[in-house]
Amino acid sequence: MLSSEVQRIVLLVGLGILGWLLVYTWTQDFGPRVQDAPPRQEAPLTERSGEPPIAEFPEAEPRHDVADVPAESISAPVRDDDVPVDLASPEETAPAPVFEDPDRLLRVRTPVHDVWIDRLGGDIVKLALPKFPKAVGSDERVTLLDRRYDHVYVAQSGLIGADGTDRNGRPLYATRSDEYVLEEGELEVELRHESNGVALTKRYTFRADDYLIAVDQDVDNSSGEAFEAQAFAQLKRDASRPEDSGVPFGPRPYVGAAFTTPEDRYHKIDFEDLDDGTFRVEAEGGWAAVLQHYFVSAWVGTPGEVNAYYGRRLNDGNYAVGFVGPRFVVPADQLASVSAGLYAGPKDQRRLEEIAPHLNLTVDYGFLWWMSVPLFHVLDAIHSVVGNWGVAIILLTLCVKLLLYPLASASYRSMAKMKKVMPQVKRLQERYSDNRQKLSQEMMALYKKEGANPLGGCLPLLVQMPVFLALYWVLIESVELRQAPFVLWIKDLAAMDPFFVLPLLYGVSFYVMQLLNPPPPDPMQAKVMKAMPIVFTALFVFFPAGLVLYWLVNNLLSLLQQWYITRKIERASA
Repeated sequence: MLSSEVQRIVLLVGLGILGWLLVYTWTQDFGPRVQDAPPRQEAPLTERSGEPPIAEFPEAEPRHDVADVPAESISAPVRDDDVPVDLASPEETAPAPVFEDPDRLLRVRTPVHDVWIDRLGGDIVKLALPKFPKAVGSDERVTLLDRRYDHVYVAQSGLIGADGTDRNGRPLYATRSDEYVLEEGELEVELRHESNGVALTKRYTFRADDYLIAVDQDVDNSSGEAFEAQAFAQLKRDASRPEDSGVPFGPRPYVGAAFTTPEDRYHKIDFEDLDDGTFRVEAEGGWAAVLQHYFVSAWVGTPGEVNAYYGRRLNDGNYAVGFVGPRFVVPADQLASVSAGLYAGPKDQRRLEEIAPHLNLTVDYGFLWWMSVPLFHVLDAIHSVVGNWGVAIILLTLCVKLLLYPLASASYRSMAKMKKVMPQVKRLQERYSDNRQKLSQEMMALYKKEGANPLGGCLPLLVQMPVFLALYWVLIESVELRQAPFVLWIKDLAAMDPFFVLPLLYGVSFYVMQLLNPPPPDPMQAKVMKAMPIVFTALFVFFPAGLVLYWLVNNLLSLLQQWYITRKIERASA
């Protein structure tokens, strides 16, 4: 058996490695990567007589925008010997002044979306989520997409290529109405544009219960010549960080781009990485997404088509993430259609998995995803029965304790035996106080004789740490637990306890557990262990209430189990 000095070193090294992994993973997956957003300035609404409200922008104030459409070179085949190419379209080098016109905007309201579409280009320039309040009890809803002077995040689509209608500037569409309302079923919103004998219809299909929006572009070629183009779809966004509901002083959720590629099912790219060059990859079907806390927007390609996906920095400092589809030709007097899907909403794992392969991985659980995913499914199954996420966490904790019972039981037996031999250990320390080598030999012999293990009590803690980390990511990433109430004062299990009741109860339970454990033979270890309840209580003050609830219940169950095993061993000895 190892000496107490070696055991202490092994324990400290193990805890150090565990702490380093925790900090490293937080930094990689949730650390700050982008600048904070400037103060939010909502675009006011105005009423026009006899017409629905339209978002109002500053009147006739010129603004020099760059053209957002990608150049044709972005869809060129990717080769290993490719030299960097200029992916800017001609308009990007010579931007023309444009004006924000409230008359260009039309509004679409559904049970899950509140959408504003700009007739110039047919882009979605604002999208709110009626079912997701910004805070508990607030009437203000989460705005996912938005176009303001201090923030840009829009969903764009169109046609480029030899005859593309977006090649030399965005087309101006016409619509039948300024406002559309959907209460149930399905709604199609058509935007029409005609030029040189080619009629283009961009059609958005909304569903009352789905966050996936179908986007079709129909080409009716009456020009007498063949029409050649490529469809593009992209998300244009600045690098600002949205308002988070994250834990103060805790890890910050990832904000950035993500793709699925033939080599990597889930490939994240920070916006700042696009400053150094353009990301390009070809994928069959595929998707390109922009992630933030709890929510995601993603363009999904048509299955079976090989699309050129890209992420790039625009000349205006914003970023574009999307894809260009394959070239298609519409003969004279023929019709053709190209399609894509736009998902804009919460990170619903089941729905995302149905939409496209690997899209559910945008629910980013970090390197312990293989443990977090089954934990979430078990938690979700329990919740479907009990109807309360807090109760589901308690029952999940009980399941984890039952699963780890054999291991924990052996450890608690070892701890009980350690407590029993402590008087003999103290006598040995007094007898061999001037001979550390002899003391170590005698203590190891005593431990072996009594079947005690000084490190046995640390084993349950080390085994539960991966579960602790995996459940942390489940609570901070799963939108299902966002603003989920528990009891009384806890209105949001994904936020910190506002009155610190759970962290204080946890600290008390930790202290009581230490009373049942034998004090470490090393004085320095004893001092460290006495400080642990205070340190962990201070740390858990900033953790999600659901996670502290898990750890508190875990401590209470451990106390019962340890008390039972200790009493059993004491009775057997008597």
